[in-house]
Amino acid sequence: MMNPMTDVPISGTLRLDSLGVIRVQGPDAAPFLQGQLTHDFVLLGTDQARLAAYCNPKGRMQASFIGFKVSPDEIWLICSADLLLATLKRLSLFVLRAKVKLSDAREEISVWGLTGNAVPGDLPPATWHLTTDGQRYGVRLPTTEGVARALLVQPVAADAPAWAPIPFDVWQWLEVRSGVATVTQPLFELFVPQMLNYESVGGVNFKKGCYPGQEVVARSQFRGTLKRRTYLAHGVACAEAGQDVFHASDREQPCGTVVLSAANPIGGVDLLVSMQISAADGQSLTIGQPDGPALTLLPLPYPLLTDI
Repeated sequence: MMNPMTDVPISGTLRLDSLGVIRVQGPDAAPFLQGQLTHDFVLLGTDQARLAAYCNPKGRMQASFIGFKVSPDEIWLICSADLLLATLKRLSLFVLRAKVKLSDAREEISVWGLTGNAVPGDLPPATWHLTTDGQRYGVRLPTTEGVARALLVQPVAADAPAWAPIPFDVWQWLEVRSGVATVTQPLFELFVPQMLNYESVGGVNFKKGCYPGQEVVARSQFRGTLKRRTYLAHGVACAEAGQDVFHASDREQPCGTVVLSAANPIGGVDLLVSMQISAADGQSLTIGQPDGPALTLLPLPYPLLTDI
């Protein structure tokens, strides 16, 4: 399968060493995560996955996960590898008397990205749905630019998917264009979930019980205090996660932060930028410094919850 606009191969697989798995085992696995993350894990079905954030008491995201149940007593959490060990340590501090064990499963479990025709036909089309043959687990990701996407999570010793590899740059570009960001080390504790649009992409459940930072997250949603959102943008120069974004009206203070960027196959760079809502007013935006490379905002691929 080729993208008709770019002639770039978009059906294939890629081992995602940028992601790792935390294994949560024990009869209290789901209740424990229920008290730590922004989504409901007690009601998590065996045909579902969850996008969720792990926040500090001020509601700032320390990590993000795609999680699913392997059994009633075991949940796997996929997160950015550069935050895995620190996140594992923080979560472990709160185990206390809970009957649960957390471990780094990277030596046992690998994560693969699947695109286009490589996505299994039996995987339901709805985002965050799950299928398994008892050994391998497929998680449906948002379809992006018309390209089906999924994660395949399987034992390290299992055979690699029988598809040609796709370049990491292509996977990263599709991640950007999906508008769904994974928290990485440069983004540690910078954003409450809504600043990454998590409430609009299925990453927050406002009806579940308490978790660290819940009051801040709820107040941002229901009291109109949210001042930042994540936007899709296009530029002409490379950018790194954590770089500042500036608005024409203020050359001293940045208005936002680069969340993720990737080369667009037909030229330039596409980015996710979390910035002040007031800065999305059509005036000039630049990366890195006030006279840096220019940015142009693009439509997001989903509606924001407050805009519905």
